[in-house]
Amino acid sequence: MKKGVVYLIGAGPGDPGLITLKGKEILESCDALVYDHLASKEFLSWVPSRCKTFYVGKQAGCHSMKQDQINELLVQLALEGNKVVRLKGGDSFVFGRGSEEILALKEKEIPWELVPGITSCVSVPELAGIPVTHRNVSRSFHVITGHTLAGGREQNELKAYAAMEGTLVFLMGFHSLSAITEGLI
Repeated sequence: MKKGVVYLIGAGPGDPGLITLKGKEILESCDALVYDHLASKEFLSWVPSRCKTFYVGKQAGCHSMKQDQINELLVQLALEGNKVVRLKGGDSFVFGRGSEEILALKEKEIPWELVPGITSCVSVPELAGIPVTHRNVSRSFHVITGHTLAGGREQNELKAYAAMEGTLVFLMGFHSLSAITEGLI
């Protein structure tokens, strides 16, 4: 049996107009789609009607599938000879566990290709008119997961971040917002 191929595609920050052309073209010809919570539902309309779709979204406290199971699903679909798309919100390598999925594919010698997405850590502030860098104001920016910043030793991390020059971009920090702001202040 011929192995399929897995494409890890970053879907961008949610606006269907901000996925790459290459990502859209691959979506339009895939046999199986494994997608997460952050992907716009409009992306689903681009896949062929014969395409098998699998929702594997994760929201705070509610994971439809554990990461190991997602890895196994990608391997299984590829071993069945499918052209598989793993559609991920933002970019696959920015807190997206894309590297873990690639390691699982490599272990089974399954071909894969990465199609980078427009990362939300730059595009969302830009869409709101906020530059992450600006001459004579901010010469760097730092991307930090807010998912685990709920107190304890993380408060020391936040003090260190507050002392840094540059723009701080926190992703996935909604539920830790008060701890983040208190720690930075």
